[in-house]
Amino acid sequence: MARIHHLKLDNLDRGQLLDGLEARAESWEKTADYLRADEMPDGEFFLIEECSDAQEADAIATHYRSIIGKIRKQVEAQP
Repeated sequence: MARIHHLKLDNLDRGQLLDGLEARAESWEKTADYLRADEMPDGEFFLIEECSDAQEADAIATHYRSIIGKIRKQVEAQP
């Protein structure tokens, strides 16, 4: 079973953490889109993540979005 960690962050650090996770999720989502279409979107540049296929990229993006959701839910539950 995974070990649970409790972190203490101020608002600025929490915002930076969420921004970083959002950027990673978006990068994996764009990678999945690229792998499905086999071409770069018009006028957009991004680094393609290394993975086996679009399904793997989708799964990684989903995991990042899950982490983001957990953090937001815990923050909202605080007084």
